[in-house]
Amino acid sequence: QKMPPSLPATINIREPRWDQSTFQGRAKHFFMVTDPRNLLLSGTTLEEARRVVEEYRAGTVPPGLTEDQLWRAKYIYDSAFHPDTGEKMLLVGRMSAQVPMNMTITGCMLTFYRTTPAVLFWQWVNQSFNAIVNYTNRSGDAPITPTQLGTAYVSATTGAVVTALGLKSLTKHLPAIIGRYVPFAAVAAANCINIPLMRQRELKLGIPVTDENGNRLGESTAAAQKAIFQVVVSRIGMAAPAMAIPPVIMNALEKRAFLKRYPYLNAPLQVGLVGLCLVFATPLCCALFPQKSSMPVSRLEPEVQARIREKDPQLETIYFNKGL
Repeated sequence: QKMPPSLPATINIREPRWDQSTFQGRAKHFFMVTDPRNLLLSGTTLEEARRVVEEYRAGTVPPGLTEDQLWRAKYIYDSAFHPDTGEKMLLVGRMSAQVPMNMTITGCMLTFYRTTPAVLFWQWVNQSFNAIVNYTNRSGDAPITPTQLGTAYVSATTGAVVTALGLKSLTKHLPAIIGRYVPFAAVAAANCINIPLMRQRELKLGIPVTDENGNRLGESTAAAQKAIFQVVVSRIGMAAPAMAIPPVIMNALEKRAFLKRYPYLNAPLQVGLVGLCLVFATPLCCALFPQKSSMPVSRLEPEVQARIREKDPQLETIYFNKGL
């Protein structure tokens, strides 16, 4: 029996496996990244994946390693370790925890939207979870200070609660179905406050911009604005199907005898419907914009443009990591 030929050491596992310039390639990539099954992997599996990835990057190919195993190790590694710092990330902050966590929180927000304390509690839980995710997936170059984290967290929670309670009082006299959409409006409002605040340091100081080959050219606040805008759009998009489709279905179901007979099924049904939407919406909305986003040099701030022109007068386009 012949040993399979050993893998070439030239596969670029710093980049995703699929072409990221197409929506389909990005979607495949994020289906892997947000796969909730990654949460069930043991510490040993994670460490093993880390070892394979680090050895491969250093140029040693473990004998008998196949290309599929290498990519699997890369995706396991990426699911648990921070791309810039290499630290193991908090379990609830990982991308693979997005679906189960959001499914539970969103399901509860949509189920318990009728009383003020319930609205307050679930909007608070949701913003606490968001703060953890944003902190865990922050860009490695820009550490967030506890003060900034606190400000963003308090502002987003206040924004969400004010929106939710304000709209809740407005919808009292409107059809019941409209009241069900209040949680979504509150989440959208909170995202618009939360993400820019969490990443305010990037808005002030800029984010690293690079050329095509990843050589760093400086920091740009224009790139930071574009990155943050794209993330806000993706996050609202991610929440939309899960908060827009289940209310219609639940509204129809609640009129039937079945749910009147078994009212305790309301929350599990709602959570299940939300989960179904999120399993698809999360990776597809992450894939809306390329992770390695780009913009023309001419759109950057004048002083950054000048510095880039000095280094490389021919350069037309710069790249930056938009964050998640």
